[in-house]
Amino acid sequence: MLRFILSFFGSIFTAVTLGLAVVALSIGAVFWIYGQDLPSHESLAQYKPPTISRIYSGEGQIIDEFAKERRLFAPADEIPDMVKHAFISAEDKNFYTHKGYDARGMVSAAIDAVKSRGRNVRGASTITQQVMKNFLLGGERKIERKIKEIILATRLEETLPKDKILELYLNEIFLGQNSYGVAAAAQTYFNKTLSELTPHEAAMLASMPKAPSDFHPVRNKDRLLKRRNYVLREMKENGYITAAVYETEVKAPLQSVQNGDFESFRTALPPRDYFTDEIRRQLSDEFGEGEFFTGGLTVRATIDPEMQVDAAVALRRGLEEYDRSRGIWNGTGKKIDPAKLSTEESWRAALAETEVSRDIQLNGRWYPAVVLELGKNDARIGIEGIDTDADGHWIEAKDVQWARKRLDDGKLAKKARVAADLLDVGDVVLVRAMTKDSDNSFIRWTLRQVPEVQGGFMAMDVNTGRVIAMQGGFSYQDSVFNRATQAMRQPGSSFKPFVYASALDSGYSPATIVIDAPIEINTPQGLWRPKNSSNQYYGPTPLRTGIERSRNLMTIRLAQEVGMDVVAAYAEKFGVYDQMGEFLANSLGAEETTLFKMVAAYAMFANGGERVEPTLVDRVQDRYGKTIYRHDKRVCTDCADPMLRKSDSPHIVSNRERVMDAITAYQLTSMMQGVVQRGTAAGVVRLGVPTAGKTGTTNDAKDVWFVGFTSNIVAGCYMGYDTPRPLGRGAYGGSMCGPVFQEFMLKATEKYGGGKFRVPPGGHFIKIDRFTGARLADDAGGENVVAEYFRDGEEPIFGVMYDGGFAMGSNLPLFEEVQEHSQEVTTSTGQRAVVGPKASFGSVSSGGLY
Repeated sequence: MLRFILSFFGSIFTAVTLGLAVVALSIGAVFWIYGQDLPSHESLAQYKPPTISRIYSGEGQIIDEFAKERRLFAPADEIPDMVKHAFISAEDKNFYTHKGYDARGMVSAAIDAVKSRGRNVRGASTITQQVMKNFLLGGERKIERKIKEIILATRLEETLPKDKILELYLNEIFLGQNSYGVAAAAQTYFNKTLSELTPHEAAMLASMPKAPSDFHPVRNKDRLLKRRNYVLREMKENGYITAAVYETEVKAPLQSVQNGDFESFRTALPPRDYFTDEIRRQLSDEFGEGEFFTGGLTVRATIDPEMQVDAAVALRRGLEEYDRSRGIWNGTGKKIDPAKLSTEESWRAALAETEVSRDIQLNGRWYPAVVLELGKNDARIGIEGIDTDADGHWIEAKDVQWARKRLDDGKLAKKARVAADLLDVGDVVLVRAMTKDSDNSFIRWTLRQVPEVQGGFMAMDVNTGRVIAMQGGFSYQDSVFNRATQAMRQPGSSFKPFVYASALDSGYSPATIVIDAPIEINTPQGLWRPKNSSNQYYGPTPLRTGIERSRNLMTIRLAQEVGMDVVAAYAEKFGVYDQMGEFLANSLGAEETTLFKMVAAYAMFANGGERVEPTLVDRVQDRYGKTIYRHDKRVCTDCADPMLRKSDSPHIVSNRERVMDAITAYQLTSMMQGVVQRGTAAGVVRLGVPTAGKTGTTNDAKDVWFVGFTSNIVAGCYMGYDTPRPLGRGAYGGSMCGPVFQEFMLKATEKYGGGKFRVPPGGHFIKIDRFTGARLADDAGGENVVAEYFRDGEEPIFGVMYDGGFAMGSNLPLFEEVQEHSQEVTTSTGQRAVVGPKASFGSVSSGGLY
């Protein structure tokens, strides 16, 4: 009997042993099979998580950030222990003791699943396993993935220390609200750094990995509160916080940015604008879009935030003034269903969802509003962000009487008399508060609109190329198209300085006489008859007056004399064009370019003829703080010299290329000063410091320009419809863009100053008559007298006239501008003469750019 019992139990033991061996072998085989061809976990040691690239102003203030995943990388030693303990308590309390997987946790989870018959299925993944899932395997719910997860987790535990694994986890985990990693989440939910978090806030973040969408701090507040308190309890039981701290923290209310308890970090960021978006565009080209959006770059921008605001206001004012002068109401084109206007809560919600510009500041902030009711004369509106008072907010009849509404057939209605002539119930509009200039007290709400006409503005340092302001349109939120860098437009007469520059470098002088008379040119497209803007012709005229008065016929003749191949080479050398067409019409600015290129080219006139590369970025650093781009390539030879006295300036060596002769640059600058003093920009640009510039107006005034500069700042403006069409009568570069330049540069000269333009060595001054080019005595004076700068050793020849080789008829009475200013002067030979004789040349009709 005993033998039988022993035999029976021996058989059972053998069977169990064999069974366990088979199970063990089977498990081993499974793990061996799935352990083949797994992704390498060793790469995680060099893992670089995708992080936010941030743009800073020169003062170190964050002005924008770009990312595909909003993540701020926090090294393990910078993550507070309390934050680590909160996540360990919530996700893996045995993290510091297990070898990658938690067998007890897996068994417990399996028992719970069986007991609940599958209703209570919970994961038993350790933090190490979650790292493997997030980085290498994905979230597919299959037993194969779980097995691979365990294998890789054990391998990772042998490769990396616990804190490094925790660092990977806490920087990669998604925590809702487009926030990846604990540092970004702390900012998103609390607008705090990790070191500023309280225990209950850390516990709230630790509640998120389970199901971020199910634990929203507003929609699922009660559920999130319950989960947070569970995490706090686990932290207490695990010994990470005391019972007293637990009792205090568990009673704390659930607060968040989303619930309105904290101000959002985004309120500290200015609205995205054309400047930072252009940086994004340029650096994406330079480093690749992937690196820019994920590389954690630190970008130091050249922007002057104050000047950027001034540029936006100046351009907006110019565009709006033109738009209001047309008297056409376009509105926003957006409408809210009148059925949603019954309650304040519903119309506010509908208005908040409507996409309209919210970034406009011009004589105050512009607010989105909706028309709630039309009265006999006025219209009642609801305004976003403005409380409704007892009387409501109204658009008065007198506020609409400047405009006409465009009808469905495209025609214009009669000028509005009451609000209902322009507005309908449900219309979404833009409004601003009209206030008294004296005390800024409120008068009434007034209708505004984003103009149809658009434009661009840019300002930069003439010596360094640092762009201090750039505005690419009326409103970035209305249109992200940057008209300063992306719009290809005809520069018109603002191109003429490059023709004159090529002539001055070819032996001509500011006193050289060129015939201003009609021209006919046969082209494959037909007979071309260019004309002056005034439709009049002025006879023999010095170059200076030609550029001051923007004479087209003189420019064409000069281009013909110099050669369009030479003009094109100059334009290309200055970067205005990559490859300019050698057609005479292009001497009048018929070929398209960008404002960005024109402003940069004018800077080379201002700085004495040295090449300057425009930049929006001073420096770019990678995620480790290493500088990977620096704009300023100049070398400071003694900056590190300990013997350099405080009173001495360091010696900075510039190896910039010279693109034009310094004397030519000064001659041209002096001539363009005349444009501002008495030419096409006279009376508009008045800065109080020496200023030079050139207006530009194209055929039918489809584009208007002004580009100008002081001794240290160059700025330019253009305006026109995005689909070019005439701007109408009275539209000129001087009258439309000149005031924009004036408004901005008044602020710029207050901040940056401005002095006399530097006179280069190697020349001397000779006084001439600006209308006839005649040489005058050194002591001559009067409004017609100018002192021109000539090169030493090159005595100018007076009396020679150039006509470009164009044939002319006879007996054409020319417009006698010089007669209006005739005066008796003493010439250089001591003789007396009357300046401003009559002249006549042949007659030919004309037409073209002006």
